[in-house]
Amino acid sequence: MAGLIAVLVSAASNLPLFVQMFGAVHFTPEQSVSSLASMYVALAVTGAGLCLVFRAPIILGWNTAGLAVLIAEGARLTPGEVVGALLLAAALLALFGLTGLFDWIARHLPPPLAAALLAGVLLPFVLRGLTAIPTSPALLMPMLGAYLIGRAFAPRWAVPLALLAGLSAAVLTGDVHLGGAHLPMHFTFIEPGFSVRAFAAVTVPSVLLAVASQHLPGLAILSASGYRDVPPRPLVGLTGLAGLLAAPFGSITLNLGAITAAICTGPDAHPNPAKRYIAGLTCAAGYLALGLNAGVVLGLVGVLPGPLLQGLAGLALLGPLLMGREGTMVAEPRWREAALLTLVVTASGFAWLGLSAPVWGLGLGWSLAAARSWRERRAVLEEPR
Repeated sequence: MAGLIAVLVSAASNLPLFVQMFGAVHFTPEQSVSSLASMYVALAVTGAGLCLVFRAPIILGWNTAGLAVLIAEGARLTPGEVVGALLLAAALLALFGLTGLFDWIARHLPPPLAAALLAGVLLPFVLRGLTAIPTSPALLMPMLGAYLIGRAFAPRWAVPLALLAGLSAAVLTGDVHLGGAHLPMHFTFIEPGFSVRAFAAVTVPSVLLAVASQHLPGLAILSASGYRDVPPRPLVGLTGLAGLLAAPFGSITLNLGAITAAICTGPDAHPNPAKRYIAGLTCAAGYLALGLNAGVVLGLVGVLPGPLLQGLAGLALLGPLLMGREGTMVAEPRWREAALLTLVVTASGFAWLGLSAPVWGLGLGWSLAAARSWRERRAVLEEPR
């Protein structure tokens, strides 16, 4: 049951984002089905293998914040450039994992700036979802009410409850029009194209966000749940290799799960830690079922009205946004202003000289922190003895 809940929560939370992403990057319907199918199949095969090898509930997922980056930046790129950027991101993550560079990055990426980067990427989508409420109150107010009730009494079911309420409201108001054709599951090769613009706009933030918002929290959840013997190198490296194989078919960046991983790794999944790997296998089976029916899944999501998808995406990203905001607030005083600068620059969508807002946000925030640290060291050295 824990594995099935993880699949349901992750799908309900992110499918609206996938629909928006496919439109932003100009994927055809065939390419969209291929993207979703290749991602889910890669997650299922890799996740099941890791669970069986390590006998641990290793939950894999995709880079949710990376989806937001693609939605924001994809319109300026061709589908080939998007695939090329995702291919490079997967290759870098595989390299970082298999060579041990991931450990070095984990030690040197400042947690406050990583958290601010995550929050800055997600904040515009949350705000966009909330501002859609006045345009379609009959659809979104029931969904918002269901989400609040869910967060108060059954937090892990909040997003599925919001989806159920939104679907019910859409049916009652006549905004759902069923009967559209569903494409069969297939894999479509998308010839990658490589450009500096795509590398700066998609590859760099996707890698940083995968490390900061997915791999590090995912490993922390495994460790906190008692699975300290599971080595990080094969987890990071093999998910990168799986993403490398799936990227030419449109798949986004793959990584360890974070939020959904907590559903399967704790005592709620099973009192005996040695049995919890079954939740990971069940999650992998659920991913495989979604992948084999990717066309049907996209077809069902596609019949929903735009404001409902926009509102659901905003509610689904509140949890990750909260995680990012908390990471900036607990920082040392010298990091707080730098983290705030990273957050606001990233959220503003500021892009210049071919560099995307997340790159500018991280660069400016890191520069401010470095300058302040240098000034403080100079002040200490200049104090009279």
